[in-house]
Amino acid sequence: MPDMKLSRVELVALLAMLVATVAFSIDSMLPAMPEIAAELAPDNIANAQLILSAFIIGMGAGTLFTGPISDMFGRKPVIIGCTAIYIAGAFVAWQAPTLEMLILGRFLQGLGASGPRVVSLAVLRDLYSGRDMARLLSFVMMVFTVVPALSPLVGSGIIALTGWRGIFLAFVLFALVSSAWLMLRLPETLPEARRRSFSFSALKSAAVEMTGIPMVRLSVMAQVLTFAMMFSSISMIQPIFDQTFDRADSFPWFFFGIGLFCSTSSMVNAALVMKLGMRKIISVTQYIALTATTVMLAVELAGGAGAAHFWFYLAWQTLIYFQMGLVFGNLNALAMEPLGHIAGLAASVMSAISTILGGIIATVVAQFYDGTPLALVVACWALCILAVLVMRKVRTLERVKDADAARAQG
Repeated sequence: MPDMKLSRVELVALLAMLVATVAFSIDSMLPAMPEIAAELAPDNIANAQLILSAFIIGMGAGTLFTGPISDMFGRKPVIIGCTAIYIAGAFVAWQAPTLEMLILGRFLQGLGASGPRVVSLAVLRDLYSGRDMARLLSFVMMVFTVVPALSPLVGSGIIALTGWRGIFLAFVLFALVSSAWLMLRLPETLPEARRRSFSFSALKSAAVEMTGIPMVRLSVMAQVLTFAMMFSSISMIQPIFDQTFDRADSFPWFFFGIGLFCSTSSMVNAALVMKLGMRKIISVTQYIALTATTVMLAVELAGGAGAAHFWFYLAWQTLIYFQMGLVFGNLNALAMEPLGHIAGLAASVMSAISTILGGIIATVVAQFYDGTPLALVVACWALCILAVLVMRKVRTLERVKDADAARAQG
């Protein structure tokens, strides 16, 4: 272990800030969507949501490479290099005269944000293992979960003072502070003796092996569907608050409440997973989400529910976000079970596939937005059905596997 300048508390705070780059870059943009649409996409306001999709797809693309590249060159150079790309993207977006240029800037930001997102967790793996690593990672995630809840409040404050373009200067400041903190306080955690060369062939081999294992393939499919639900909900939540319910001013506060409540989902999962198992938690959660979405779809097709329409939507949207904490980690662990020998590469490939495809699906869904929650609810209903069918297939494979094992022992 390198000679550490910083304490465990400071390390947790630093890594949480690095991981939070993604959440801050997405959620703080939400209050700016109406102004951006009015200025750069007045003829088709749905296109403004592409600035979120571009960031997500860029982040997914970067996720495929940042981990393996940091294994070759070290952790700090990759984080700093990616931060430079992120800052360049922020400046492009800040000066963007057109929506297309803004989308390009956001794609670059996403590409750059993948470095802090992925490599900061590799830093933790370099320094700790086993229960120590799990304990510190839980603290990092606890700090991190506050950021998505607070980001729209922070974003709305910045926009009130500077206009929507000022949010990109806030991204630059955030990145400069986190990278300076990293450079000054954290030593390089991957010594040259432990570095290994980057190989496209290794990534290709990992992808081929993963797609050849039915359990992994199905788990990744379920992740894609779940990511698509989350990204679609994030991209539409502010316009729905604004245009359907006329609650744009209170949106940051409602989002803050949703975020704080949903941050407890990972703790609920930790309390239940040892008793119920990953597959059961995933399946039960998906059936609950499907039932709730079916009810919400009935409400929308009936033309809303009067004054209670907003509260139906708020409860449903909160449930959709809450289920993510019960599903994502378990799906990831399920997919990784047979891939221990290529865990690092598999994690990069899996994260890239689920993020990119989920972002693409969400981009398509956003184009059907008509000023009401209907398009989002229909999309989530279809995604829920597909996710349930995928997990039924997983359970069928498990039963076949158990039966084969029983016959072998008999």
